[in-house]
Amino acid sequence: MIYADNAATTKMSRAAIDAMLPYLEESYGNPSSLYAFGQQAKEALEDARARIAAALHAEPREITFTSGGSEADNQAILSAAALGLRKGKKHIVSTAFEHHAVLHTLEKLQKQGFEVTLLDVHSTGLVTAQQVADAIREDTCLVTVMYANNEIGTIQPIREIGAVCREKGVLFHTDAVQAVGHLPIDVKADNIDLLSLSAHKFHGPKGIGALYARGGVSLEPLICGGAQERRKRAGTENIPAIMGMAAALEEACAAMDQNAAKLTALRDRLIAGLDQIPYSQLNGDHAHRLPGNVSFCFEGIEGESLLLLLDEKGICASSGSACTSGSLDPSHVLLAIGRPHEVAHGSLRLTLGEDAAEADVDAIIQATTEVVTYLRNMSPFWRDLVTGKRPHVFAN
Repeated sequence: MIYADNAATTKMSRAAIDAMLPYLEESYGNPSSLYAFGQQAKEALEDARARIAAALHAEPREITFTSGGSEADNQAILSAAALGLRKGKKHIVSTAFEHHAVLHTLEKLQKQGFEVTLLDVHSTGLVTAQQVADAIREDTCLVTVMYANNEIGTIQPIREIGAVCREKGVLFHTDAVQAVGHLPIDVKADNIDLLSLSAHKFHGPKGIGALYARGGVSLEPLICGGAQERRKRAGTENIPAIMGMAAALEEACAAMDQNAAKLTALRDRLIAGLDQIPYSQLNGDHAHRLPGNVSFCFEGIEGESLLLLLDEKGICASSGSACTSGSLDPSHVLLAIGRPHEVAHGSLRLTLGEDAAEADVDAIIQATTEVVTYLRNMSPFWRDLVTGKRPHVFAN
């Protein structure tokens, strides 16, 4: 099996598993308990908080543990909206290709009277700081722009966008779920006020994440109950998962440069190979993209069939976000960059992991070429394209 869907989830690292085991088997106390056994867990919790903060160049008190990226996105956006509401500001700026954890939260706020401006991401899958500056108004309370897109992997100019927001006095949130552990992040230098992350995207456990909130930015709790996480997130902390997340993030950051160099070379090899398939095109900017992300559209095929046939050949891939894989609608990300519906349906996302090799990439290229050819030979739609009854979208 060749696993090429690391944007959906990653294999847990040995370091993460080893870090979790003592808190599953031995030090299983509740960190809110006052006796020594519980305080051992409390010490571990605060140690992990400090290590995760250090990886982001943040302060430990600025880290709140959540169940993952979606919860962190929700809490960040709803907290910023609550702050804005108290000041009479009900306008939010975002982009058209955010993760649904962001977009659906914005839709919820629209029903409560907020106005949302979604910026065009162009064919490259990039926004500019100038677009953000032009969209900010006197009543803008938040700008939320993802660090790197979960489907096409494009990396946004976060530091420049953050600088614009800081200059104009507007809170800036970034969904960095795909970026943390893979790209160097400095929340202070990047002018970030709120940042969401999820452990299972960098070889940590599922069901655990964190929200960074710059000191002075007040968070509204989504879950009410006890006094955990400085009353910002009730519920007994998941100490084993938190320890696994801290270990995985430290390991990812330590090997970041080495991993990025390897994955960039493999990514470019894969892009070059898939580019040889007629009437295909890379989605998003070639240079400003995550090291392991490759997203293609192929004319004349249907993405679900492509995935199932690749699976038969032992290749795990996706057509976009795993969170929406059950939907029959084309990817909103691909539509946002201008792909027509019929082409967006024929998409393939391949996201490589650090254990990938050139032989894996070559096998993916060969299998994808064979499957695309097979599906096109069966397709009446492709026949119409070949015979000129329909125009091609892509150049050969």
